[in-house]
Amino acid sequence: MLHTFLSILIFFISNIIISQSQDTRWQLTENNGTTWTISGSKLPHTDNIEMSGRKVSGIVSYTVDKNQQLYIEREIIFPQIHPYIKDSDPDWFIYRSYLKKKYSDDILPKFYVENKQFSPGKIKKININGFINFEHEPNQQGIVLHRKLFPSPSTPAFLEALEFINTTNKTISITPSSQRYIHKSRGSDGEYQIIMEGPVTYDGKSVILPAKKSVVFYVRISCTKENTNISGSVTPKLLSDQRNTFLQKMKSNLILETPNPILNQLFEFSKIRASESIFDSKLGPIHSPGGGRYYVGIWANDQAEYVSPLFPYLNYELGNESAYNCYKAFNKVKSPDFKPIQYAFEVETLSPPSPLDRGDAAMIAYGASQYLLARGNLKEAKEIWPLVKWCLDYNHLKLNDEGVVISESDEMEGRIETGKANLSTSSLYYGALTNAIYLGKELNISTKEINTYKTRQEKLKMSIESYFGARTEGLDTYKYYKEHTYLRHWIALPLVVDINKRKDATIEALLERLWTENGVHVEKNSSNYDISQIFWDRGTLYALRGTFRAGATDKSLKHLVQFSKKRLLGERVPYVVEAFPEGDMAHLSAESGLYCRIFTEGLFAITPTSFNSFNIQPRLPQNWNEMALRHVRLYGKDIDIEVKRVGIKTHIRIIDANSKKTYFDKKVTLDKPISILLD
Repeated sequence: MLHTFLSILIFFISNIIISQSQDTRWQLTENNGTTWTISGSKLPHTDNIEMSGRKVSGIVSYTVDKNQQLYIEREIIFPQIHPYIKDSDPDWFIYRSYLKKKYSDDILPKFYVENKQFSPGKIKKININGFINFEHEPNQQGIVLHRKLFPSPSTPAFLEALEFINTTNKTISITPSSQRYIHKSRGSDGEYQIIMEGPVTYDGKSVILPAKKSVVFYVRISCTKENTNISGSVTPKLLSDQRNTFLQKMKSNLILETPNPILNQLFEFSKIRASESIFDSKLGPIHSPGGGRYYVGIWANDQAEYVSPLFPYLNYELGNESAYNCYKAFNKVKSPDFKPIQYAFEVETLSPPSPLDRGDAAMIAYGASQYLLARGNLKEAKEIWPLVKWCLDYNHLKLNDEGVVISESDEMEGRIETGKANLSTSSLYYGALTNAIYLGKELNISTKEINTYKTRQEKLKMSIESYFGARTEGLDTYKYYKEHTYLRHWIALPLVVDINKRKDATIEALLERLWTENGVHVEKNSSNYDISQIFWDRGTLYALRGTFRAGATDKSLKHLVQFSKKRLLGERVPYVVEAFPEGDMAHLSAESGLYCRIFTEGLFAITPTSFNSFNIQPRLPQNWNEMALRHVRLYGKDIDIEVKRVGIKTHIRIIDANSKKTYFDKKVTLDKPISILLD
C-alpha cells in the first residue's frame, strides 16, 4: 500500500517539478534518464561525460553548433597500458602514464545510401541513461541516425553503435566502407596496439533495408598488449548487454524514493558513476577517480574516505572488493615507527612523489572503520583492524599541546593555507574513534583498549571546541586553523561526525554565507579574489550530509534541490563534479559516492553500530509525507526503510525486502536516534 501510494504521489509531483524545470537545458525522461531537446535551446553548447569499464574509460565531448550540427570527440583512456614518457617530459608525468588519445568523428567509416555518401540530419535530441545517445533528424534521404556510445564493461574497448532507420516507404541499400587502423608502440609492459575498426563483424556486403526498418553497425576502439586479442566471441552486442546488466544492478539496489524526481534521478546516476570507475590493476580491482587524470590508483581521501564506505549499502561486490583491496594496500605500508603513511598508490603501485602528511591516517581510519561496520564481514574486519588501530595511534601521537592533530595539509594538498593543525584532520580522527569503539566490541578488543578510545574521543571533542571553536566572520562556528579569520567549507565536518555544539551558526555559515549557485564555496576571502572563486563539490556534499544530520532538514533540502537540479539538468551534466577552476569540473567518481551518502547518512542518518545493528534518525521534510530507501544491503541483509508522517509523529517501518520480516514498525517522535537490531 505504501509503495503504491508513494508511486502515485511521485507521479503527480513529478509532473509539477518537471513543468517547473523547463528553464533547464536538460529534462527528466521516463527511461530513467535525462534528455536535451535541441530545438529552441541556446546554442552553441559544449559538454562532456565520462563512462568507464574495468579496462577502459572514455570521456565523450560533444558540441552542438548554432546550426544544430553535432561534433563528437572521444578521449579514450586505457588505464593498464603505460606508455613511456618522453625525455622532454617532466618527471611527474610518470604518475599519469596511462595510454590516452582523442578521436574525432574522422575515425568513423563512411556510409553510402543508394550510392550517395550519407550525412546525418541536424541533431534532434541527446539522451543520457547510462549510455549517451544522439538522435538526429531525418536527412534528405529520409534516414534517421541514432548513435549510442559506451565503454566495454569487461574488455579494453570503447564502442559506438550507429543505428540507421529507414523512415521512407521504400527499400534502400546501405553500404559501409569497412576500415581498420592499427597503431603499434611500446610501453613499460612491452608492445601494445590500438585498433580502430568499423563496422565490426561486417561482411562487406550492402545491407538491404526495408521501409520503416533499421540496422545497427558498431565501431570499436580497442587496445591490446603484445600477442593478445579481444576474443571474437565478445561481440559489441554482448558488451552492450553487459553494460545494461550493470545498469540494472545499480537500478535494483539502494533505491531512493522521494517525492522529488530530480533527487531520485541524480541519486541513480551517482550510483552508476561511483560504481563504474573500478579498474583491474596489480593491486586487484580498485576504484579510481577518473577525470582524465587519475586511474589504476587509490588515494586516502577519494577511495579510503569518500566512496568505499558506500559499497556495502549498494550490494556491489566488485565495489566491496575494490574497498577491501584499497585498505589492504594501505595496511601493507604502515610503518612500525609511525612515519606518515603514503597518501596514494599511483599507476597501480607507485608511491606519490611527495611524502606530504595531509591527515591521511585520519581519512583512512574514518573510512575503513565505516566500511567495516557497514560490511559486517568478520574476516575482513580482523584483517583491516590493524590498519585502523595504527591510524588511530598515529593521530594520537600527532596531538599538539592543545590536544588537536597536527598535519602538514588536508586533502587540498597546500592549494590553500591550512596551518599546522586543521579542523578536518581532527574531525575525521574523532569520527574514526567513534567507529572504533563500535568496531572494537565486534572484534572482542579488550575493554581497556576500548575505554582508551572513549577517553581519547572525549578529550578530543573538548580540544576541538577549545582550539577551533571561534567567532568567525560574526558567527559562533569554527576557524579552520588557529590563525584563520575566514569561513572555510570544511567547518561542515564536525556536523558530519555528530559534534553539534555550534551547529546553528555552522549551518548558517554553510548554507547562507558560503553558499552560491554552485553550492558551498571553499572560502569567501575578501582579500584574495581567486580563492573566493574556488569550489570543490566534495565540500558541498559533506556540508549537506552534515546539515541534514544535524537536523536542518528543510533548509538543507532547499539547497540540495537547487544544487542537484544544476548538476543534473543544467549546463554541466549529469554528475556532481570535482572542482572549479581546477580540473575543468571533471566527473571524478568518488564525489558521486559522496552524493549518495547525503541520503544514507544525512537524510536517513543511518549509523552502523555493530555487525547487525544501526541507529537511524530520518529527517522527513515538512513538505514530504513519506520517503523510502529500498534494498539497503547492510551486513549482507536486504532491507527496506520506509518513513511516513502520521500526525505529529513519524512512522518508521523496516522490513526484509524479500521475506517481509519486520525489524521495526512504530510511530515515533524522532527527537533522538532509534536503534535497530537486524537479528
